[in-house]
Amino acid sequence: MTTTALRFQNINKRYDKKLVLDGIHLDIAKGEFFGLVGMNGAGKTTLIKCLLDFCAIDRGTIEIFGVSNQLTSARKPMAFLPERFMPPYYLTGRDFLTYMLKLQDIPYSQSEAEKVMQMLDLDSAALIRPVRLFSKGMTQKLGLVACFMARKQLYVLDEPMSGLDPKARALLKKGLHALRADGCTLFFSSHALADVEEICDRMAILHEGQLLFVGSPAACREKYEATTLEQAFMRCIS
Repeated sequence: MTTTALRFQNINKRYDKKLVLDGIHLDIAKGEFFGLVGMNGAGKTTLIKCLLDFCAIDRGTIEIFGVSNQLTSARKPMAFLPERFMPPYYLTGRDFLTYMLKLQDIPYSQSEAEKVMQMLDLDSAALIRPVRLFSKGMTQKLGLVACFMARKQLYVLDEPMSGLDPKARALLKKGLHALRADGCTLFFSSHALADVEEICDRMAILHEGQLLFVGSPAACREKYEATTLEQAFMRCIS
């Protein structure tokens, strides 16, 4: 079995005449925690959309555990949380979780739901409340609960800390460390460089559609002779 979880080879993507992704080459190992960072508009979400086959690439190939991302079966070992997560407003928390798990042929477990919700500091009362009454943080936690309950090999999370308070962020990091212990792979985008440095084995800086750096956070600081990752990032994109 392949030891590579994700492989992007020579990816180009245009929107009209604008080149959004330019020759992206990137391998992410099975069991690796990998962070994708960049400014707004750098191409992070577009790269994730290409991975999920939500939009066609103009050139190149993408593989998930050695299988073309264009095959539906390739995405079976993956859980995904989008940056703008908006579950149907008329569903309750339980309705949403039940539906998402049903789509994956996974039975809903009340005890498992409550366990994961507790892990993320989401009140179990959210199971019976309609999603339209959720705050941004509660909505984000619900999406994360759905991902964790699916128990996948690969987690693709677009800005997973968005809307979370400091306690929830700390609890999510603890949950992610548990996934690492289980041998799972994490590929996530983030604006929070401190989170990237704390969580990731390696990171990539995507700027104007190109990868300017790929390596460990420590290697990034060393390459750009910076004391913080924020300083290194700024020197990289300059």
